Amino acid sequence: MRIALHTKVRADRIEEYEAAHREVPAELTEAIRAAGATSWTIWRSGTDLFHVIDCEDYAALLARLEKLPVNVAWQGRMDQLLDVSHDYSADGAQAGLPVAWEL
Repeated sequence: MRIALHTKVRADRIEEYEAAHREVPAELTEAIRAAGATSWTIWRSGTDLFHVIDCEDYAALLARLEKLPVNVAWQGRMDQLLDVSHDYSADGAQAGLPVAWEL
């Protein structure tokens, strides 16, 4: 399945956000893959962040990552940089953007 999400970076923290994503810890990327993601891309337009995640089961992916220490630490770091954060709760599994059109 493919999931699209929208989050927002704080206008005064864009450079720090981008720097953090140039150095995502290997332990975190390994955990994301082990949780079921086959790809995850983030695009930025101004302060808007658009994520596209390919995985078998998005709710299961979130459940596996939600309390994982490496992800909790990363999300704590991201919470300092974002106005709208990625929701790892069960409700977050329903937060994907609806498909408006697909080729």
